[in-house]
Amino acid sequence: MFEHHKQTLLPRREFIRRLSWSMAAGLGLIVVSLSIGMVGYHFLGGLAWIDAFLDAAMILSGMGPLSPLHSDAAKLFAGCYAIYCGIALIATTGVILAPVIHRGLHKFHLEWDKES
Repeated sequence: MFEHHKQTLLPRREFIRRLSWSMAAGLGLIVVSLSIGMVGYHFLGGLAWIDAFLDAAMILSGMGPLSPLHSDAAKLFAGCYAIYCGIALIATTGVILAPVIHRGLHKFHLEWDKES
């Protein structure tokens, strides 16, 4: 997916295309994660769809839940979903920032090769 360190730096237009694809993939991960949370909070927690969206979005963003959960199944889901969201946040950040970090390291490596 990324160019080899001995290849030239990707043109800006191609880089923006690559960055757009990574942002779309990150958005896809967010939508899937939010959907999982909404379904779980709605069916296991007994929340209305709008409240399920709010709780899922708050957990996914790292803020924390708002609605009290009454069943053990809902609490178990909320705990597992919170753990999943922590991992999903790190993964999504990595997917979105990978092209930027790669370009910076690639550019630094090309400049390093010119000096030696």
